Amino acid sequence: MELAVSWELAARTPRGLPDAVSRLLDMHPSTRGAQLLFGMPEHLVPLRGGSRASQTDLWAVLKVDDGWVSLAVEGKAREPFGPTINEWLRESSTGKRARLDGLCETLGVPSIDASDLRHQLFHRSASAVIEASRIGARTAMILVQNFYPASVAWPDFKSFVDLFGATACRDGICEVRCPGVERLLFAWVDSCIATDAELASIV
Repeated sequence: MELAVSWELAARTPRGLPDAVSRLLDMHPSTRGAQLLFGMPEHLVPLRGGSRASQTDLWAVLKVDDGWVSLAVEGKAREPFGPTINEWLRESSTGKRARLDGLCETLGVPSIDASDLRHQLFHRSASAVIEASRIGARTAMILVQNFYPASVAWPDFKSFVDLFGATACRDGICEVRCPGVERLLFAWVDSCIATDAELASIV
């Protein structure tokens, strides 16, 4: 709900972005001055292997100086990023193995057989890359918009970014190489929860 309120309020601003997100994007040359073209909640992206698509909390296309950015936004508060790879593979199947191999290939990381990393981070990030390739965007970005300071999700996000040889930072952006796009960006932004007045203004 907080994610929806945050972006609904931002729709009234010139850039169409929550203030905290705007400030974050302006930290990186590839996303500086970005403006929202459109956003689609619960956006489904088909993935190789299995029958279930990845469902991103919010997928947005941003306009930047050199084209577009495919932005996958994951809203977080107190909850983790779902099961680890090990937990997800507990009932392994050919489809799951094909999916995991496809995600690793999309992200440009070695295939894995076991890991304590969170499966959700793999398919959310791959979704941003897949959609970037589909629309011809040079940049794909996964953004965690967090609404709870003591988030249990932060350590898992940091460990996932470590897989790419980069270092995640709160309220910051890091860049990694990835097949299919010029750059993949990982970002985390801590946002304030909406006030009663803000909630009332969009009801």
